[in-house]
Amino acid sequence: MELDPFLLSRIQFAANISFHILFPSITIGLCWFLLFFRLQYTRTGDKSWEYAYFSWVKIFALTFALGVVSGITMSFQFGTNWPGFMERVGNIAGPLLGYEVLTAFFMEASFLGIMLFGKDKVSNRVHLISTFLVAIGTTFSAFWIISLNSWMQTPVGYEIRDGVFFATDWWAIIFNPSFPYRMTHMLIASLLTSAFMIAGISAWRVLKDSDGPSTWLLLRVSLIAAAILTPVQIVVGDLHGLNTLEHQPAKIAAMEAIWETEKGAPFTLIGLPNEETRTTDYALKIPKAASLVLTHDADGELPGLDQFEGEHPPVGMVFWSFRVMVGMGCLMLLISWIGCWQLWRKRRLNKTYLMALAPMGFSGWVAVLAGWWVTEIGRQPWVVYGVLRARDVVADHPPEVLIGSLTGYLALYGFLLIAYIGSLNYLSSKPPRSAVLLHEYHLSSTTAESDVK
Repeated sequence: MELDPFLLSRIQFAANISFHILFPSITIGLCWFLLFFRLQYTRTGDKSWEYAYFSWVKIFALTFALGVVSGITMSFQFGTNWPGFMERVGNIAGPLLGYEVLTAFFMEASFLGIMLFGKDKVSNRVHLISTFLVAIGTTFSAFWIISLNSWMQTPVGYEIRDGVFFATDWWAIIFNPSFPYRMTHMLIASLLTSAFMIAGISAWRVLKDSDGPSTWLLLRVSLIAAAILTPVQIVVGDLHGLNTLEHQPAKIAAMEAIWETEKGAPFTLIGLPNEETRTTDYALKIPKAASLVLTHDADGELPGLDQFEGEHPPVGMVFWSFRVMVGMGCLMLLISWIGCWQLWRKRRLNKTYLMALAPMGFSGWVAVLAGWWVTEIGRQPWVVYGVLRARDVVADHPPEVLIGSLTGYLALYGFLLIAYIGSLNYLSSKPPRSAVLLHEYHLSSTTAESDVK
């Protein structure tokens, strides 16, 4: 069987971006949690907050390092596998990527050292300011990357001369029609990913009897944050869907497996999309629900895939990725609200709940990955939606070369992911360093723990 170099290049980039997005999805949100911990310590003087800060800043630094390394590797592929992209779109993509480095990366890297090694070397004020600047840096980094990605989804503010894109309105490019929704959606997703990672690891520590002075405090804070953020994310996701329907109707048609344009379209809970027969086999549907959700009218008309013959994404991957994302969001809502209910009514979390919460530490990864697959696969066959096809910018490498590099990437990423999860397990299972440390934090942690147990 002859392998398609274009397909191999797409798989390789998908592997790179899927691995890379795992780490920014944590650091963007986690740094704001660290800032909250530091503010609480500054406000109350409670050592439990400082212990929480220095416990999680180590995880932040490890995650940040892997995000940087995987991001650099991913950017290489613009030149190796997709040279036509930068040749055609470099006048727009280049400055946005450069702004991300200048305004965000340098700020993060410069002040992260103070966060890690500044204890007893700088004042609390300097430590607090450094944490704030790193949090701002991570958000700026997301700002520029999401701006570029959003422009590729909803391109505006440009002109094409001799096949090359030139900017005509930078304001329109940066704040393109889908940017506000995507930026908000990603920031909340990152905060949720961080909240559930904190909650999951804290629950794991309790189950393994290695909970430290701030473990129960972190459980309460992270569950409350998740319980508040999840319904907000659902609302933002609804608005994002309406925006996508307006600007990328083919993506919506693939997400819902709507084969023919129809009014009062049903929502398919589960099913097996079949592109050959243009049907969804074994479908379980809710009548008119898709139209109600996407147009806010039970009889609203939704465009079908028949309107985008040869120009719509692969239906199966987009269809199932969307359902995994939504399903995980519903599970997050259920788990976080049950936890908050137990804290409110019983003042404790039972062992059964903690066993369910612990694996939810990685639920944000699942939701973010599924969401990115909807976004990126749903844009196909375009690299700049409706203007530039992905096949027109790919490098003409022999399949053997691509198979070799893809295998190398997958092996390396598999090793790094196992090592990262192993490091998280080590940090979460490690008991407090000594009885002296326990005594130091005992008085400040007793109050926080008794509020929960």
